[in-house]
Amino acid sequence: MITIRPTKTESINALNFEQTFNDHYSRLCSYAYHFIKEEDAAEEIVQEAFYKLWTKRESIRIESSLEAYLYRTVRNASLNLIKHISIREDYKQYNQLMIDECEKQESDLIEISELEQKIRDSIDLLPEQRRKIFILSRYEGLKYKEIAEKLNLSVKTVENQMGKALQFLRKELADYLPLILLFFHEIFNGK
Repeated sequence: MITIRPTKTESINALNFEQTFNDHYSRLCSYAYHFIKEEDAAEEIVQEAFYKLWTKRESIRIESSLEAYLYRTVRNASLNLIKHISIREDYKQYNQLMIDECEKQESDLIEISELEQKIRDSIDLLPEQRRKIFILSRYEGLKYKEIAEKLNLSVKTVENQMGKALQFLRKELADYLPLILLFFHEIFNGK
């Protein structure tokens, strides 16, 4: 850090500090407002600039004019605040996106859970033999011929029972069809 020493022409004492404050405060507030468009924040920036000027008056070295120094200080502080607000807003938007995504995932999980329960309930309503055939086909992945051999039935009977099971389930789950299609679409598309 560079040590700044006051020049003889621009030393700051209580008398010229007060005069400088009175002469420039409102114009500096307007200048800061030009950047940040918020009156309270503009005043805070100007007050902070004067505070730093006063507390560092012994070590500060002003090469140009005191007025130019104050305007430059207010401009830099205003731009820093704008940058800080921008970062904060970006973070807030990112946070909201993450919250929305989590809520959507949670909602999707609840819907899927409800759908799975409705499918299980509907399968439970099938007659026993039809239910066994459906479970062997859809959940255990057996082919109709394998199911027929396992249950000592003809392949035609298995096909007939599967057709009736699917017809019943389509009717029973008609209200859930859009959700079922969405669910399977997301599974097959890797989402």
